[in-house]
Amino acid sequence: MNGHSLVQRAVLSVLGWIERYRYLKFGIVGASGTVVNLTVLYLGHEYLFNAIEASYKRPYLSLALAISVATVNNFTWNRLWTWSDRVRILEADEQLQPVGLRVVGMEFGQYVTASAFGSGLQYVLTLLLSGSMDYRVANIIAILAASVSNFLANDRWTFKRHKKE
Repeated sequence: MNGHSLVQRAVLSVLGWIERYRYLKFGIVGASGTVVNLTVLYLGHEYLFNAIEASYKRPYLSLALAISVATVNNFTWNRLWTWSDRVRILEADEQLQPVGLRVVGMEFGQYVTASAFGSGLQYVLTLLLSGSMDYRVANIIAILAASVSNFLANDRWTFKRHKKE
């Protein structure tokens, strides 16, 4: 029984390491999305929407574009890299061959929904925590909490494991 228990512990340890590794990939993708977001925000604000006379609208349009482009960037890289093993299994499923825009569109919709929840969580947590600490520290804590929420939602829902029947 001890040998079996030791094997189980080893398997659980390896699975935990793999999940942490996946989370690191998710974090790297998120960091690239932050760079994309900031770049598009700057270009939109300074150049693309510069001709808008009502300058107060510029940040709203630039931010909407930046978030949209960063979301597409993050979805693409998470699909191709972070959860590529699960996407390959889904694509190999005979029932879904060929993988069409419907499947990718459904995944993207789930990804956007999960990201929207995480953004809302970040917003609310930042406001709640900033009453008792510096708003920047509160925001960092909220970003970390939201990233865990986003990871879990995408890991368990958007790119969930598909069981073999």
